[in-house]
Amino acid sequence: MRVVTSTGSMQGLALGWKRRGNRVGLVPTMGYLHEGHMSLVRRARRWVGAEGKVVVSIYVNPTQFGPKEDLSRYPRDMTRDLGMCREAGVEVVFAPTDAGMYARGRVGEAHSTYVVEETVSQRMEGAERPGHFRGVTTVVAKLFNLVLPDVAVFGAKDYQQAMVIRRMVRDLNFGVRVLVAPTRRERDGLAMSSRNGYLSEGEREQATVLWQAMGEARRIVRGSRGGVPASRLSRELTRWMERRPAVRVGYVAFFDPETLEPVERVRAGVQMALAVWVGKTRLIDNSRV
Repeated sequence: MRVVTSTGSMQGLALGWKRRGNRVGLVPTMGYLHEGHMSLVRRARRWVGAEGKVVVSIYVNPTQFGPKEDLSRYPRDMTRDLGMCREAGVEVVFAPTDAGMYARGRVGEAHSTYVVEETVSQRMEGAERPGHFRGVTTVVAKLFNLVLPDVAVFGAKDYQQAMVIRRMVRDLNFGVRVLVAPTRRERDGLAMSSRNGYLSEGEREQATVLWQAMGEARRIVRGSRGGVPASRLSRELTRWMERRPAVRVGYVAFFDPETLEPVERVRAGVQMALAVWVGKTRLIDNSRV
């Protein structure tokens, strides 16, 4: 396994693979890897085959964090991450620096070009975290230009993010196939996330409320005739979750899984997403109702 930190070296390596006809799979991450990330790596390997190349990018991207978010304390463990990637048979870990990705790291000063998606990024995470998706689309576009992947694999836990990337790929004619892999969960239903490590023991127990709320939504909708008003169901689930002392709900949203347009009535097949604070940790999840 090779570790590449230079953007120029990464692009040169990728161009060589293209000339030799190797398929390339990219798994973009911010590190602090877990089994959920490894499931994406396995999906990429199946797609590119034994002769293909799998690249895992590890980069905590500063442009997708707001001024009051957890950039400085976001968990990092490069030694552990490299061991997991090596064991999984990854060919290259691409771990660029801020200086390499954002023109000497002076974000907002030297670097002045961004990629902005203006429709599917506007609600939910886009509304709660202004500027977040501008950072996501910009860094993913840069990764696509540097790694030149045939396929990129994202996790369904970040459903809106995956749909934003798919829209960017379509609109800007990137020659990349975007795969969305199923969410990997702990035994009690909590979606695997690097941020789970922030939770205290008591908070970790309460964090299962996200999984339970999605199950409650399915139970209510499937027991109804003709669906349930989205606004009413959102209020009911918010009250139900906030009975837990450490829980504060950011949003509960119901929307079309393809367009991300909000729906007025929730029926089976509608997509549900929620953002919940458990103590000081913000967690997100989603599922079909």
